[in-house]
Amino acid sequence: MEWRKWTEKASEITLSIISWVVFLCLDFLDIVLCNVYKVLDDFLEGKASRTCYCVKTEEVDANGVDDDRESEHSGTLCGSRRNNIFRTLMGSLRISSAPRRGWKNGCTFCGKHRWSDCGCDSCIEWTQNSEDLRLHVVVKEPLRVSSHDCGKKDAQNVIFIHGFLASSSYWAETIFPNLSDSMKQNYRLFAVDLLGFGRSPKPSDCFYTLRDHLEMIEKSVIGPYKLDSFHIVAHSMGCVIALALAAEHIKLIKSITLIAPPYIPSNKDASLMALQRLAARKVWPPLSFGSAIMSWYEHLGRSVCFIFCRNHKTWEAILKLIMRKRELHFTVMDLTRHTHHSGWHSMHNVICGGAKSMDRYFDTLREGMVKIKVIQGDRDQVVPLECSANVKMKVPEADVNIVPNANHSSVVLGREKELVRDLESVWSAVAISEDKKME
Repeated sequence: MEWRKWTEKASEITLSIISWVVFLCLDFLDIVLCNVYKVLDDFLEGKASRTCYCVKTEEVDANGVDDDRESEHSGTLCGSRRNNIFRTLMGSLRISSAPRRGWKNGCTFCGKHRWSDCGCDSCIEWTQNSEDLRLHVVVKEPLRVSSHDCGKKDAQNVIFIHGFLASSSYWAETIFPNLSDSMKQNYRLFAVDLLGFGRSPKPSDCFYTLRDHLEMIEKSVIGPYKLDSFHIVAHSMGCVIALALAAEHIKLIKSITLIAPPYIPSNKDASLMALQRLAARKVWPPLSFGSAIMSWYEHLGRSVCFIFCRNHKTWEAILKLIMRKRELHFTVMDLTRHTHHSGWHSMHNVICGGAKSMDRYFDTLREGMVKIKVIQGDRDQVVPLECSANVKMKVPEADVNIVPNANHSSVVLGREKELVRDLESVWSAVAISEDKKME
């Protein structure tokens, strides 16, 4: 036993040293890429249309962040909050850039995509009607095939919100086909592509704050379909948006199901804690290493998106050839259907920035006596298992289900029928409760 403990300790120390060396190198590389992209942006776009976040917080504040949306931007965006020793040592060597003139209010299309973003037809199709931006929404209407069915009470509504680097397909391909017949007849389902992902608009002058995401869901689903009540189902990053949406429409919400919610209890620096806990700087496991690169390194993340997202058509063709398939799995397709701008800001402004408000959202839901269901896999390597425990501590009435042998993805993928049964039980319980109140 002593030998095993010593081996585990030695492995832990070795991994820590390797992680320190690797991230030290990445720190330097990100500073180099900062200047490379500064030169390329100036040359290819004709002017410094936007600066990066390598400047200090005070410099950003001095550049005129003076509107009401300031508090919606996560402090983790600024380079001074994402410690990089080379940023401090080499700050004076950074090529100067035009100052950021403040945050733009709302999401309006700037007229063209960036040179480093994909310009294929499927990625810029939405720009043809950029004045009235709407999310791409997959709607599954209830199956009411007889006159008797038409006399039933109004169908119940459910809004599905996907997580980071996903789309409406996450639900349309898994949950929608597996609903029971009774649910198919009585429930109307909405799966959205969040702003900046999938087939939804990806404006380059939007900062993808929680408010931006909420407004687009309201504009694309709640308003047009005149929803007077609805359930919500969300996964990962989508849980933060779901909580904010539920708190905003507390009188309309019937239940909320959170799958792997990234909930870190608030403190004086909740955003930074969320970044450190949900995207820890470590090289193992590989998924955590990838999360760290895309969350801590603005310019490395942009390079990854430039290689894969900008050239997704080519990569898809190569994968189809290698795998000898005519169609790729939707999870593979979704990975590249975003821009670095939309992914970077959603990561920080939603996941990290939203951390400071989640306590308030839970308080609102608890006061409104909204039914809360939490589901998470016990092998989740993306969202710490403690997050579900945090929800239970915050809202003791919440129903928390820890799924054995399931990770961040397989808690949904591969167990669709089990998940559908869980969802249907939540919706049915709410319906029974409402019927009792009416008696």
